[in-house]
Parts: sequence; structure tokens; C-alpha cells
Amino acid sequence: MTKTKDQRPKTDIFICRSPQDTFDLGEKISESLAGGEMILLKGGLGAGKTLLTKGILYALDYDVDEVTSPSFTLVNLYRTAKFDVYHIDLWRIDEKFNAASAVGLDEILEDETAVTIIEWSERLRKFQFPEKTLEIEIKGDGDLAREISIKSLTSNENRIS
Repeated sequence: MTKTKDQRPKTDIFICRSPQDTFDLGEKISESLAGGEMILLKGGLGAGKTLLTKGILYALDYDVDEVTSPSFTLVNLYRTAKFDVYHIDLWRIDEKFNAASAVGLDEILEDETAVTIIEWSERLRKFQFPEKTLEIEIKGDGDLAREISIKSLTSNENRIS
């Protein structure tokens, strides 16, 4: 995994050459979490969004064999020793519907200590994100290396180094 600097402020770019690199980056992201963060994941099918999420949860001492994509359930709740983690997948939400409402996002965010990870977050429109929000975009698929950009939408304190 190689880190490069992006020209835009508050963005870090990581090159993950293997699935293990992507998983390891998830672990590194977890180190910066204190609770109350929202992580917006963007990327195509098979890009590694769930694998990155597994890395985050592994670092929180959660059994990664229990972490699955919530494509059909829409929301999975993982209770870790540090805080609850809500893993949301908006892939199956029709774009004409309010995705945040469909998964009860406002109610989920009432728990200000929970971490919320949202796959296909680009389906959230006109949503007021919490103060501690990270946007993570994964580019690449198949056997290609992944370019993963991490940007804090509201605060520099969430940067991954």
C-alpha cells in the first residue's frame, strides 16, 4: 500500500495493490475512530467497500466472519467493545426514493457514539452529514490495484496518515 498526496485540501490517496492492502487500510482507518463518525463509501461493484469495512471492524475486535454486505438487509448492526457500528448498503434503494429515510438514517444517527458506514453513499441526496464525516472513494476493480481517496468533509481531525 502506497500513500500519495492529492492536490485538493484534506484528501489522502492510498494505492492498495492487493485485497490485503485494502483490509489493512480499513484497520488504519479504525485507529482514527472515536465514535460518532460517518464513513461514506463510494465505488463500483467489487471495488472493496465491504472488505474495507471488514478491516475497520477487525481492528475493533469484531469477528470479520460475521461482517457481510448488507445488500439485502440494508442495515447491519455490529456491537463492538468500543461502540456500535451501523453498516448500511444503499445499492438496492431505488434512486427515486429518499435513501436516508428508507434505512432510518436519522434514527441511527441519534446514537451519537455509534459509527455509521454507508456503502453506495452517493444515493444520499441533500442529507446533512454529521460533523465527523469521511468520504472514501475506491477506484479500480478485478485484479487491478485500488486507488482509495479519503477526504474529511467537515474537519481535518479525521485524516488518515
